[in-house]
Amino acid sequence: MIYVNDRISLSETELRWHFVRASGPGGQNVNKVSSAVELRFDVTHTHRLTAEVKARLRRLAGSRMTSDGILVIQAQRFRSQARNRDDALQRLIDLIQAASISPKARKPTAPSKAAKKRRLEAKKIRATTKQLRGAVREFD
Repeated sequence: MIYVNDRISLSETELRWHFVRASGPGGQNVNKVSSAVELRFDVTHTHRLTAEVKARLRRLAGSRMTSDGILVIQAQRFRSQARNRDDALQRLIDLIQAASISPKARKPTAPSKAAKKRRLEAKKIRATTKQLRGAVREFD
């Protein structure tokens, strides 16, 4: 059991791990060892997340979410498979934790009378400044 927070936990059976060869530098080791990790988590069919959390997770995941609703996390930061596996799992947990926080409702506010007055005074000063920049007229 993987605990995300006090309300959400994931089962190990819901995670699909694929190990592939990492790209980038690493010498001879990179051609022999499958140290990169690809973690797949089916967001659509899991019963452990609420509909609201799933919707926020889809928005946060962006291009990491497939059209089928499967979240794909790739980890190849480290040279060892175990560290990459831990990194991918931690990134999944962080993403689900971020999605589980509901955004605060916006409370509409109005500017105060003093703020309105300051804004109008600034506009008058600016208008006067611009008006004085005009062409000079001759008086009769």
